[in-house]
Amino acid sequence: MSKLKVISEKSVTNNSRIVGLLAQLEKISTESSESDTARYVTSKILHLVQSQEKTRREMTAKGSTAVDVLLSTLENMKDLQTTLNVLSILVELVSAGGGRKASFLVAKGGSQILLQLLVNASRESPPHEELMVQVHSVLAKIGPKDKKFGVKARINGALNITLNLVKQNLQNHRLVLPCLQLLRVYSANSVNSVTLGKNGVVELMFKIVGPFSKKNSGLMKVALDTLAALLKSKTNARRAVDRGYVQVLLTIYIDWHRHDNRHRNMLIRKGILQSLKSVTNIKLGRKAFINANGMKILYNTSQECLAVRTLDPLVNTSSLIMRKCFPKNRLPLPTIKSSFHFQLPVMPVSGPVAQLYSLPPEVDDVVDESDDNDDIDLEAENEIENEDDLDRNFKNDDIETDINKLKPQQIPGRTMDELKMYEHLFPELVDDFQDYDLISKEPKPFAFDGKVHGPIVVPTAGEEASGSVSSVRTRVAPKEKVPPEREAGEGKLALAGTAGEDIRKSDRALQQQLEGQSRTVPSTSGVNSDIVKALDRITLQNIPSQTASGLTAGTKKDCGLPLTVFTCTKACPHMATCGNVLFEGRTVQLGKLCCTGVETEDDEDTESNSSVEQASVEVPDGPTLHDSDLYIEIVKNTKSVPEYSEVAYPDYFGHIPPPFKEPILERPYGVQRTKIAQDIERLIYQSDIIDRVVYDLDNPKNEYDLILNSDINSNHYHQWFYFEVSGMRPGVAYRFNIINCEKSNSQFNYGMQPLMYSVQEALNARPWWIRMGTDICYYKNHFSRSSVAAGGQKGKSYYTITFTVNFPHKDDVCYFAYHYPYTYSTLQMHLQKLESAHNPQQIYFRKDVLCETLSGNSCPLVTITAMPESNYYEHICQFRNRPYVFLSARVHPGETNASWVMKGTLEYLMSNNPTAQSLRESYIFKIVPMLNPDGVINGNHRCSLSGEDLNRQWQSPNPDLHPTIYHAKGLLQYLAAVKRLPLVYCDYHGHSRKKNVFMYGCSVKETVWHTSENATSCDVVEDMGYRTLPKILSHIAPAFCMSSCSFVVEKSKESTARVVVWREIGVQRSYTMESTLCGCDQGKYKGLQIGTRELEEMGARFCVGLLRLKRLMSPLEYSLPSSLLDFESDLIESGCKVTRPSYLEVFVLSEDCENQMSPTTYVMDEDEPRFLEEVDYSAESNDELDIELAENAGDYEPSAQEEVLSDSELSRTYLS
Repeated sequence: MSKLKVISEKSVTNNSRIVGLLAQLEKISTESSESDTARYVTSKILHLVQSQEKTRREMTAKGSTAVDVLLSTLENMKDLQTTLNVLSILVELVSAGGGRKASFLVAKGGSQILLQLLVNASRESPPHEELMVQVHSVLAKIGPKDKKFGVKARINGALNITLNLVKQNLQNHRLVLPCLQLLRVYSANSVNSVTLGKNGVVELMFKIVGPFSKKNSGLMKVALDTLAALLKSKTNARRAVDRGYVQVLLTIYIDWHRHDNRHRNMLIRKGILQSLKSVTNIKLGRKAFINANGMKILYNTSQECLAVRTLDPLVNTSSLIMRKCFPKNRLPLPTIKSSFHFQLPVMPVSGPVAQLYSLPPEVDDVVDESDDNDDIDLEAENEIENEDDLDRNFKNDDIETDINKLKPQQIPGRTMDELKMYEHLFPELVDDFQDYDLISKEPKPFAFDGKVHGPIVVPTAGEEASGSVSSVRTRVAPKEKVPPEREAGEGKLALAGTAGEDIRKSDRALQQQLEGQSRTVPSTSGVNSDIVKALDRITLQNIPSQTASGLTAGTKKDCGLPLTVFTCTKACPHMATCGNVLFEGRTVQLGKLCCTGVETEDDEDTESNSSVEQASVEVPDGPTLHDSDLYIEIVKNTKSVPEYSEVAYPDYFGHIPPPFKEPILERPYGVQRTKIAQDIERLIYQSDIIDRVVYDLDNPKNEYDLILNSDINSNHYHQWFYFEVSGMRPGVAYRFNIINCEKSNSQFNYGMQPLMYSVQEALNARPWWIRMGTDICYYKNHFSRSSVAAGGQKGKSYYTITFTVNFPHKDDVCYFAYHYPYTYSTLQMHLQKLESAHNPQQIYFRKDVLCETLSGNSCPLVTITAMPESNYYEHICQFRNRPYVFLSARVHPGETNASWVMKGTLEYLMSNNPTAQSLRESYIFKIVPMLNPDGVINGNHRCSLSGEDLNRQWQSPNPDLHPTIYHAKGLLQYLAAVKRLPLVYCDYHGHSRKKNVFMYGCSVKETVWHTSENATSCDVVEDMGYRTLPKILSHIAPAFCMSSCSFVVEKSKESTARVVVWREIGVQRSYTMESTLCGCDQGKYKGLQIGTRELEEMGARFCVGLLRLKRLMSPLEYSLPSSLLDFESDLIESGCKVTRPSYLEVFVLSEDCENQMSPTTYVMDEDEPRFLEEVDYSAESNDELDIELAENAGDYEPSAQEEVLSDSELSRTYLS
């Protein structure tokens, strides 16, 4: 007890002592007298600061005047020792407190006072050394925290003072070290950097840096850091190149690399590389680097580094320099424009298509070698006083800050007379149901009685046709006609590009476009060879006789011709017959494929492969929505620009989720380093790479570079892929490199795997897509397009997806896809099956045609609700007064996951379980399940046939160029005009760079809160109901993540469906629901890759969320027992099921996301940290930028009113 008392008394004594000393010093500095007393007081304060951490904290605490007193003393006292004492105190304060205390000193005006002190001290001849050391030390620590420091230093004339000190004292390392540290801070300002360069600072740095030495390593490191900062200026970089310093840097690096065996001087080696990185930002620097043999020097030194994380900074920086310096190559194609062209009914006067067709013929062959590389910071050679303000505000540039623009204002748009064209699409508003056979003819009060009419149908992936989602990646393998004798190449890989709705037509123009591929036809023999090859695809018309040898050649589609017939004439001992006529036309033997051409199982599964139908339609739960014959009939009536004439096996057989879980792939350390090193080796030793197709039967190559086709009427948008592979050998590792992707990063770097579908597995009763591939990574390569061809955008580099596969079956036919394919014909098939299976007395189901697309395909519009109980007034009135929910999906063809979510929604709405019936009785659903049919059919990644992103056309859609958007918006405008505004609008999308499922919504308050404005000072009153549905989903949908949601309105999104429907139509709950392509990092599915089961479950859970929203909004009129709202969750889980097979001939099919941005937006921070070994390759590709404001959404503080709503919501809704 007494000990505590003593300590307490001592603390009080110390506190009062420092306060007293500061008060005494303040008095002395004010009077500017008593130098001896000032020395004594400052020395005592210095002693206390050096010995007691508590004193340091007290002096920089909020409200303390200690720093003010010290700075005032520096200004007023001319005594040298007092000044030195005060400077030592400041050094102690900023050294111990880190950045926060340095910022505190800056806020008190310390920068200006210290710079003035430096100028005054420099006037003495010679300047006092200790004073200069202390002043430079303090300035070097606080300078980075002062955004205007560079400008202040230049105005005060401090630049030359520091520079001259270094020149005159090169041997005085104690003085030179803080001066170099301050020069590095000066150089952060581009104008200062140029000024210093003109005064010889670059030459001066090369007098300090030199070969390996154990002495003065600290000085060497600081000098290199300063040099790297100086060389970021193009002017200084050119000066360094002109004086031959690139060769000097390489020589120094080799010397340090050889002598630093224990890696004790890693920072010096990295500093040399950083200087090389800066100087190679200009074209002259890159040329000098190559002439100095820098490529091989850095490659060899990198290869000598052990594969340990400690050396990753050296390897990564070396890789970046080498990849930057190697001359950019154009893709090995005649043109980067799409292989297909569609003549538009109206040529737009502006926009991407108009720009594309105004380009000179050979412009896309130009490689831009300008100095502004992807990873360089553009410098201003002119003085910009507010440059730091620009940097500070950059993050919020895309957020709308105008309150008047943010507030929703219903815009009439079209007149009521114009909108009457949509009346026929709303018969539910006028129908009296006199001619319908309703459940009851007797009127009775509206109440759900809990009775279920008919069997309960649980939503499930069941057996679905995973359509070859839009695919058209035509730039994959050339389809050359090989003489018959070439077919003998055993085990050669055949690559065939399948596309969109069906397998693509072979494009002869692409036959010379593949780089470095070794392709031959599949190896088979005898009659069985002919059959296997003939079955490489199911054709819709006669195959020319010259292709009967098994080559993957396509044929043009002609709907007037009979379809090809596949029959089996061989009697099989374990099956009655497989002679079902799949198509009409030429007969092809199917029997040998099922009976002898496929590896049969040795166990009880043998009988399951007896017929294609039996293997592909057995589903234990739910209705069978896949019908192969119906699918083919629908395909016949589908119009495509390339006139596709073939159907991919997965689209014909269908897909069911495998019965096992697929975890997110854990990538071994060093994979990316190895792949990039191999890529660089190919660049250095180019003689090993042959840029043409060569068939080497003795030394087969098992690595294939694949090129994706651009969207039609476009010269970019590459990410989605879907291709066929055949002719493989088991036990051999095949590597695939897709070399012209455009996104700056991908979930392939964070555990996502491509999908594979094996025909042999499907015939063995395992018709499913599975995650497959190892050694997967995604990185920037050496291919590029000119900035002119890129529409003036900065991001010109392409990226590579690489993965390796081992196939378990010989001569299988396998398919690879970016995500689970879902074609237009699959959608039409599912809608027909749902329509034919529903109970018309219970479910009101109507399928209309919203409009015709540019190529003449129909865009389906679906209406779903519950039939009225009778045709009496009470029931008809209740029927007509149900609120509308408007749903849409698949505006971006590559986002196939959106269609799987929509499938789950449709199946749930059409099911007969109690909550689905209650949901139908609560709402009228208007659904456009595929907003971009042409894009899906033709294999586009993002655009329609107009070459434009349809989700950027909602503000002013053109009825001729964007008919689906024009009429979908018209439906919403009609509902607004007749005072039937939808309660909820949701557009289903897919996200390629984030995990989980989440929503984007619209909020004025949250948007303002995210800007630099003070949200509390803005008079914003807003209903928080827009957050209710996402909150509900976060509780009932295991894949949904509330913390990833964002409700910010961005300028670049003002023409998207979500923002336009909110702002112009007036729907408060207007959302985009994003589903991951990869998997989940939270909840029940944490660590798992997402499958069709989980996506369909999300669609069903969305429906349940709407029902719970109804409960919250109308608790009195809606009295469904809460137990039923929890019971349906169990039903959904029990009906949803997800495993894995294995599968070479590459057939390109295609698709991908809402968050592709305009060039005006800033780049997202990735949703998770990079791998430690990952090279910093991320050049922000401005044609594919994301504003990921969702990361900040979790920081939003709800109001007290919202908190009350949330609590009541949880207590009433989430009791389970």
